[in-house]
Amino acid sequence: MATRDAVLTRPQIDDALAGLPDWRYRLGGLVTAYKAPTAAAALELIAAVGRIAEESDHHPDLDWRYNRVFIRFSSHDAGSEVTPRDVNAAAAVSEAAAGAGAQAEPGLYRTVEIGIDTADVAGISEVWRVALGYRKGRHGGLADPYGRGPGLWFQETDTPSENRLHVDIYRSKAESAPALEKTAATGALMNSDHAPGWVVVTDTQGNRLCLCTEEGTGPDL
Repeated sequence: MATRDAVLTRPQIDDALAGLPDWRYRLGGLVTAYKAPTAAAALELIAAVGRIAEESDHHPDLDWRYNRVFIRFSSHDAGSEVTPRDVNAAAAVSEAAAGAGAQAEPGLYRTVEIGIDTADVAGISEVWRVALGYRKGRHGGLADPYGRGPGLWFQETDTPSENRLHVDIYRSKAESAPALEKTAATGALMNSDHAPGWVVVTDTQGNRLCLCTEEGTGPDL
């Protein structure tokens, strides 16, 4: 079992990722996607990941889509953050993927959160938690206990936007540039003045979403 003392800082995570080219950091976890030669090969990779998980008693969130496998490691017993167990598990999975002839495509792993502007988080958070069947997650947000639905976080502000709900779409910094370029080409208003690594996108009807990179999203340690 991991403890809060085992949680890696963002510089430590970045150092670990230097030796894990298949993986990216994302909101308290290490994530990647693999493309296998065939659907059958993808199932073999899933079986290998399962063996690694059982041997280490550390199980990832895993999603299979034909010949692609999406994987996320996070230490839930350490506050849903990255610990050395996640780094070791990611390294073992990379080795298994190479043996299965699978190609890493970490840029395919996108993380979606729903943000709600509010001047009173405590006044609404329980409504959303109960209605969604979520649990309390990182930094006051809500998370699907089964890792399937998007996360939910509350942006506390004295001046909530008229469009109180918005979508945050996370990519790694390395893979965010094409998405930003293509989104700008749609004619949307792009505003990068709010925070490092965040671009607020406003469509022609005033609805907003944020295209976010990993920058600034590591544990505040």
